[in-house]
Amino acid sequence: MSVYEKFNTARQDLSKAIIGQSVLVDRLLIALLADGHLLVEGAPGLAKTRAVKELANCVDGVFQRIQFTPDLLPADITGTEIYLPASGEFKFQPGPLFNQIILADEINRAPAKVQSALLEAMAERQISVGQQTYPLTELFMVMATQNPIEQEGTYSLPEAQLDRFLMHVLIDYPPAESELEILRMVRSENSNSTPPPINKSAQLTNEDIRHARQEVNDVFLSEQVENYLVRLVTETRDKSGSLARHIAFGASPRGTISLDACARAHAWLNGQDYVAPADIHAVIHDALRHRILMTYEAEAEGVTSNEVIDQLLSLVAVP
Repeated sequence: MSVYEKFNTARQDLSKAIIGQSVLVDRLLIALLADGHLLVEGAPGLAKTRAVKELANCVDGVFQRIQFTPDLLPADITGTEIYLPASGEFKFQPGPLFNQIILADEINRAPAKVQSALLEAMAERQISVGQQTYPLTELFMVMATQNPIEQEGTYSLPEAQLDRFLMHVLIDYPPAESELEILRMVRSENSNSTPPPINKSAQLTNEDIRHARQEVNDVFLSEQVENYLVRLVTETRDKSGSLARHIAFGASPRGTISLDACARAHAWLNGQDYVAPADIHAVIHDALRHRILMTYEAEAEGVTSNEVIDQLLSLVAVP
């Protein structure tokens, strides 16, 4: 089985387990292929936690869930020095971030120090405790969730940390027919107390993921489409353009890099060996919505970053 066929199998398995959230399934795999982190925002009960658990079942890696709360400390996620009375020495006890697939549940409930510790892990793939720095595993992916309907006891994520997420995905309620399937699936799971065994041969290994990432990096991007992608991002910074009234700060070059990586992964995942403008359009909202800072005027008028990106797509000519 080729690495593409393995990813396609994982995509099908995830779609069966996470009904009515096809966009979330694709974004999980794109983040895995692009070696990035995912911020998922949606109301409770939309299978955000289930999604990353199912992804962990498809990957030959160690999954760890961290429930973020206002009283969480940095050492609770990074680990800490433990004193050993027998030897009279301190030994580092690794925290949950030393696993491979991390679910940071309700990340916006954690205070700034905890978010800062997570930021170092996400950005540098390392953790600093005292005077020591510890590297993380090669496969390291954070999927963070946040609830948009509660504000008491939450802390807004800093812009610097938002920028470290490859994509910011917004998910909505599934359609009625999908909800009926969900109901029947949960009823079937409840009646069968023994979970189905995991097929280890179909799991994505570190070597599979490494090979797939190389194939994604080799997906052809023509000069015209490349220039189009760059123009889309640089247009958000044009202070003399028609969008300047609503954009306080545009996307950084990291936004260009992320959009390129997401478009390549989207093309590869759909069996293409080249990036088309349609691939850019498919991922641009998730890649840029958290990288565009809106003006007070835009907020007063109720203009969102999604609407600005829609205007952006109509403004820049497709090659």
